[in-house]
Amino acid sequence: MTVLDTLAKQASRLATDVQSSLRRARLEGERRLLQRQHRTALEELGERVYELHRQGRMPGEELTKELAAVEGKLMEIEAKVAEIDALRTEEEGGPGGDAAATAFPMVDEHGPNGSSTAGPGWEQANRFFRR
Repeated sequence: MTVLDTLAKQASRLATDVQSSLRRARLEGERRLLQRQHRTALEELGERVYELHRQGRMPGEELTKELAAVEGKLMEIEAKVAEIDALRTEEEGGPGGDAAATAFPMVDEHGPNGSSTAGPGWEQANRFFRR
């Protein structure tokens, strides 16, 4: 195998790992958005119940929309978590070795006694995120 073949294979694997990491990040972002929407739906439900309580009316059919929004967001969050889990399982079991180590080289999961340790670049990452 020539040097160019080896480089092409490594570049291809790296591109696949980057695409997978981007897909996982997109799914995580969508999950967070759904969680915020769920909290908003819960807030609206709480405000509506509070107003009905203040008015002396018991909540009934008047809460159908808010309850449906809360339940809908919970179902969407569960579906997104299942999609993320499936992607994570696919990445861990797929070819190409340890995808997490490739995507996040600053964390070395193979420290002494199998413990997680900081790898190269950890200090730079900490400084960047503390700005």
